[in-house]
Amino acid sequence: MLTIVVFIVVIGVLIFVHELGHFMVAKAVGVQVLRFSLGFGRPIVQFVRGETEYWISWIPLGGYVKMAGLEDEGVAGELEGGKSATPVDPARAFDKKPLVARIAVILAGVTMNFLFAVAVYAGLAFTGTLDSEQIATTQVDTVRATDLPAAVTPITALRRGDRITRVNGDSVRTWTDLLEALIAASSPVRIDVEGRSEAIVLIFPPAPSDTADRYALVRALTVYLPPVLATVAPGQPADQAGLLPGDRLVRVGKDTIASWNDFARIARASPDRPIQVSVARGDSVFTVTVTPERRTEQDPVSKETRVYGMIGVGAVRPTVPGHGVFSALGVGWRESTQRLGQVLTSLKRLLVGQASPRELGGPITIAQLSGQAARIGINVLLGFMAFLSINLAVLNLLPIPVLDGGQLMFLVAEGIRRRPLSLQLRLRLTQFGFAVIGALMLFVIGNELLRWLQRAFG
Repeated sequence: MLTIVVFIVVIGVLIFVHELGHFMVAKAVGVQVLRFSLGFGRPIVQFVRGETEYWISWIPLGGYVKMAGLEDEGVAGELEGGKSATPVDPARAFDKKPLVARIAVILAGVTMNFLFAVAVYAGLAFTGTLDSEQIATTQVDTVRATDLPAAVTPITALRRGDRITRVNGDSVRTWTDLLEALIAASSPVRIDVEGRSEAIVLIFPPAPSDTADRYALVRALTVYLPPVLATVAPGQPADQAGLLPGDRLVRVGKDTIASWNDFARIARASPDRPIQVSVARGDSVFTVTVTPERRTEQDPVSKETRVYGMIGVGAVRPTVPGHGVFSALGVGWRESTQRLGQVLTSLKRLLVGQASPRELGGPITIAQLSGQAARIGINVLLGFMAFLSINLAVLNLLPIPVLDGGQLMFLVAEGIRRRPLSLQLRLRLTQFGFAVIGALMLFVIGNELLRWLQRAFG
């Protein structure tokens, strides 16, 4: 139930933001707005204010702003709930406005989606919650060198404690930044390490065969975290042994613990077996006996059940501090443009055959991710909404009639021809656009259902 409610809220907010952009700019340039609707079809809730009808309609797959001059165009008719009861003022029709004004109205929706993302990311940066799930370090603990592809082997030059500062000249400040940069950076990938004059250079094979090598690279790297306890779960083995937040783990038996990964590896390998842990607390060092609790997990690839030990502690994770107002705005802009670049890169990979269309997600995936994000926390949900808003902006700019990008192409053609396309041609192209969008939606939802069935019965 939570997933459905959150999905409706997420989609409703993003549709409202998008249509509000069209509405505000249309009003600003003098276009008569007949109706503002969230959803398609007949209304569930409706009221009139001034010359505009406001609806919440029963098909929650989008929204629209019905403007004078466009009220009868396209397959919109019944889908947009029929004609408005408001009398149309021909002098304020959309097509009576200058071309630049009409382009501004069409682009206002995607612009608002992007500005919404900037505002959300800036707000999260200001409160220090933008990167709350990220580890604010690029310091490497270990490199798992087993079976590394040839393109990646130079990365084994890294040693524990090395801090990666740049990837292809771009600064990285969190572990997520680093991994995303390693996956997306163009080959050759130049990795600058603090205190080293020579960069590590990785040369990948041409795409798409480089994908496996890049993921092998990020899987090989382990982040360095100090062996200091941030949390101790009540009632778990660590709590029963008397460990407290702030304790530093020094040794397990005779093995020195230099990083969190050292301790986690030993604890996971010791289910139901007592281990002697030397702990530094303040100026004293003492030893406790902890017996990791036996847990099981399923290997995501082999589906085999694995047994591991857990004592119920969490590591100290460096976090990104909050920003001032102006700095937060800069972070919001930078985060939004970076996410926009990621979406455009994914779209390019899809168009040139480097990614499979079967990887596309639709309403089912959005609903699932919305529910998961809400369960983690409001900051994660807001970040997801901002990223989804950028995705919707790019989607709406695709040159498909019925989308903003298609309407923009109509106006560009008018500017080149010095006269608008005929109404009949626009209607036929709009019908084609509806067919394309409908087919795409069926394909995406079919893929989602197929993936669900494979997980359910695989």
